[in-house]
Amino acid sequence: MSVQVIYKKQTKFENRGVFAIFTDEKFKPLKNKKILSSNELEFLKRILKSKPKSKKKILYFDLTPEKTLILVSIKKDHTNNDFENLGSSFYDFIKSNNFTFVNILCETISTNLFNSFNHFIHGFKLKSYEFEKYKSKKDLKNITIKILQNKNKSSTKDLLKFKALEEGTFCTRDLVSEPGNVLHPDEYAKRIKSLKKYGLKINIYNDKQLKKLGMNALLGVGQGSIRGSYLVTLEWNGIKNNSKPLAFVGKGVCFDTGGYSLKPAKFMEDMTYDMAGSAVVVGLMQNLAMRKAKVNAVGVVGLVENMVSGNAQRPGDIVKSYSGKTIEILNTDAEGRLVLADALTFAEKKYKPRLIVDLATLTGAIIVSLGSEYAGLFSNDNKLSDQLIKAGEKVDEKLWRMPLHKNFDKLINSKNADMQNINYVGGAGSTTAAQFLQRFILNKTPWAHLDIAGMAFSKYGGALNSGGATGYGVRLLNTFIKDYYE
Repeated sequence: MSVQVIYKKQTKFENRGVFAIFTDEKFKPLKNKKILSSNELEFLKRILKSKPKSKKKILYFDLTPEKTLILVSIKKDHTNNDFENLGSSFYDFIKSNNFTFVNILCETISTNLFNSFNHFIHGFKLKSYEFEKYKSKKDLKNITIKILQNKNKSSTKDLLKFKALEEGTFCTRDLVSEPGNVLHPDEYAKRIKSLKKYGLKINIYNDKQLKKLGMNALLGVGQGSIRGSYLVTLEWNGIKNNSKPLAFVGKGVCFDTGGYSLKPAKFMEDMTYDMAGSAVVVGLMQNLAMRKAKVNAVGVVGLVENMVSGNAQRPGDIVKSYSGKTIEILNTDAEGRLVLADALTFAEKKYKPRLIVDLATLTGAIIVSLGSEYAGLFSNDNKLSDQLIKAGEKVDEKLWRMPLHKNFDKLINSKNADMQNINYVGGAGSTTAAQFLQRFILNKTPWAHLDIAGMAFSKYGGALNSGGATGYGVRLLNTFIKDYYE
């Protein structure tokens, strides 16, 4: 499936083709000057009057054998979110009715709604994403949307911002969709390096360098794989001063067998997306660079593969993390927190950021708690939490704050080391994982952990995706930065 959106200055209206116009909730055209003849308008009124009431937001009629009219209704109290969802519904409508070329008449939308129209097209494009790279028989159908503009015109700057956000989201979706035999840590590091073309500064730390730094928690996870383990940093300096950056840290376990604490087969088959947290960070950083964001930001991702071999980490092993704290590995399938432990401390020590947000498909327990409606939010800072929650509400990437408390610490204290990597008492799986991570924030930096295990991948699709990798988090964090730090 290929989708093309063309912006063109409106000259005159033709009497043949497929035309989409915007209407109110009762399907009364908001504007109809020059678009419909008096005969066509009367015909439309009669057919709408005879049609039973429907909750559908989009209808179409053949006005003549050569002219089709699509009516897109806008509810009275609309938000940008509503427009994005309407754009998504419009894509589904176009696809299901086999329309291949549609003219959208911007003459039919009022000036005060025109900025929202960009969100309509944004939702359309996000929903049109499909990952067909490995299909021998691809859907070769092309859909072209021609946006006819007159007085109301989208600025190039606005269009570039939406394009950057779409490309960043698609980058995340592409990475999460790749199979583990293709996107192993070696290949992943190379792909991130290619983002230098957008103006990002990329540094890749390999096994040898990580060992010298003392990142044994991260290295322990990857030691059973024939592939390398990496820590990769992506820096965007959008402000030419020495202001502290915002730091975003992501878990990049390219495939997770569970190690010797082996996963059941039905839980292992989806573990190609256990690197989704890192993919969000990569997509976000690409977006910031493409739109020339007025902010200093850094992304830090740990890339490993958790495999079983004669060299793999064993239950009972003890490792010394980059922070100097020791960890007893009681379960090799609680590996993401080990990767993040070293990455979090590194981000804090090296960059001294204003704040840190980490993302990870960390626990199945968060899916038990929140399903696929909310990601779990854990934080040591109320202001940061409130900002993230509000940003998520704006783009319908919802967060629910979960508890952190010192009383949970006893569940991860170890008799043999500073801590153990899992709570064997039972319960509070997501909270004890977050409590574990909090121990690696050494200087009281404002920090938030987003457990996106239930949100990164959808087998059934959602409002702005057609199933598979969702790209959850890129739009949330872009709004968070834009609203509070630019």
